[in-house]
Amino acid sequence: MTIVNNVTRETDRSGLTSFLAGGDLLQRDLLGIWGGRPDQLGRIAEYALVPAGKLLRPLLVLESARCVGGTAEGLTELALAIEYLHVATLLHDDIIDEDDMRRGRPSVQAEFGVPAAIVAGDGLILETFAALTGSRPASVSDADIVAVTSVMARAGVGLCRGQLLESEFVGDLDCTVEQYLTMAQLKTGALFESACRIGAILGTDRQDWIDALGEYGMKLGTAFQIRDDLLAFDDTPALIGKPHESDLQNRRPTLPILLSYQRAADSERKQLERAFRGELPADESFAVVRTIVETTGGRDAAAQFAAQLIADAKDRLTRLPVGESTDTLAEIAGYASRRAF
Repeated sequence: MTIVNNVTRETDRSGLTSFLAGGDLLQRDLLGIWGGRPDQLGRIAEYALVPAGKLLRPLLVLESARCVGGTAEGLTELALAIEYLHVATLLHDDIIDEDDMRRGRPSVQAEFGVPAAIVAGDGLILETFAALTGSRPASVSDADIVAVTSVMARAGVGLCRGQLLESEFVGDLDCTVEQYLTMAQLKTGALFESACRIGAILGTDRQDWIDALGEYGMKLGTAFQIRDDLLAFDDTPALIGKPHESDLQNRRPTLPILLSYQRAADSERKQLERAFRGELPADESFAVVRTIVETTGGRDAAAQFAAQLIADAKDRLTRLPVGESTDTLAEIAGYASRRAF
């Protein structure tokens, strides 16, 4: 394991603002890598990747490397590998859910067809590992690459396990909170954890720091999933780039719905059950569920779950060196808790 020289740490960064601005630079690099590829796979992958979201996961790779005293210089391609895996899962999720919108425009399956979306998702998974084993700074050793590849592969397996768990819970309003949280940790938390753990591996050989950042990422990612659940009940569909009703149409019991069902009176439970059985028109069904989520306090209770996870994530940062990047990671957690992503 190589400890990267900490002398090159940037001194002109300004916390969260600088962190988010780093997404613009990654966007530029992403376009440079994928722009203008002549083959069909390249064109579909470019459509899926560019313009990207906020590139939170690759940015967490870079910030985690800085946090333990390393440098992000030369790590762009390695960091973007995690975006390839993330986007691949989105392509496959949209096929499973039959969602025609993603990030405010037609999903890949809607634009190019289901067969092409399946192949493009598979291609991006393979691109993940091509990027991990591609060009890298001289300071990153072969042992580092083996370690980060292992972390990424385990995260990918976790994602698959989480997706299958979620499919088991379809239509099941008796799904427990513990079962939901296990699913969220696998489906979303695992990739956040791997982003932070990979960055730490590229910046230090201290296992306690690597583990602290991994735990921070898992807590942050799980909270992120809950906040994503809550976005469906806000008046801001642009933030999620797909219809509010997607989870309900797919009979997916999200945390606010589960908590509402636990708290609901018998009459409200029957309404939720009817909505989940598809016995109501889509618009009416969503309006009923939204009202019950509000009146039973399910929405507030889910928000409290997310807030506690954010507090736990910040607590893990106290095990790390005091510095600008540690402060920035704490700000990122706070930003996520305000559902700004």
